[in-house]
Amino acid sequence: MIRVLLADDQALIRAGYRMILDSEPDIEIVGEAMDGREAVELARQRRADVVLMDIRMPGMDGIEATRRIAADDDLAGVRILVLTTFENDDNVMLALRAGASGFLGKGVGADELIHAVRVVAAGDALLSPRATRGLLDHLQSQPGPGPAVTAVPLDELTQREREVLVLVAHGYTNDEIGERLFLSPLTAKTHVNRAMAKLGVRDRAQLVVVAYQSGLVNVSRG
Repeated sequence: MIRVLLADDQALIRAGYRMILDSEPDIEIVGEAMDGREAVELARQRRADVVLMDIRMPGMDGIEATRRIAADDDLAGVRILVLTTFENDDNVMLALRAGASGFLGKGVGADELIHAVRVVAAGDALLSPRATRGLLDHLQSQPGPGPAVTAVPLDELTQREREVLVLVAHGYTNDEIGERLFLSPLTAKTHVNRAMAKLGVRDRAQLVVVAYQSGLVNVSRG
């Protein structure tokens, strides 16, 4: 069972998401939060697997709430899906950098919402090539302290894992990585998982951050 927490200051939006997700036998809504502070508290209390997180909320916003959840070792298994209007919004990139596993548009359809929750709960990231490019552009234009994992040397990675990391940083899926490197999707996923384990990151979104900040991927080169 996937335990989902809804965090949005608009009750109507929460009700809509609840109606969609409650209809699935493998998904359970375990709580609703009206702001970021409540989202952090409920994530701890209800042991959510996935938090559907709005960015703009009164008091503590979704970015700060994401950062606090991602930094809490007791919540290491919690995945965060950010709700947004535009996938290249700077706030989305800040949320990904803070530890979110991906994003959803506010006008997302029912099937896409359900799929997104399952994807993120399984440990994958919901990050399109467009959003990946936006994240890299954001990191280049607004440099700042990245996640502590960037201190881990990339020389711990094998050559194949480096190749996979570059492709992840450009937004390719496991299937697409497999096609480019003549690997099965399962083997590609194995390399991605090994790279995440060695670098100590939560998911693919954080791999993108590491790939850029380590210099392995240079935005100016495309």
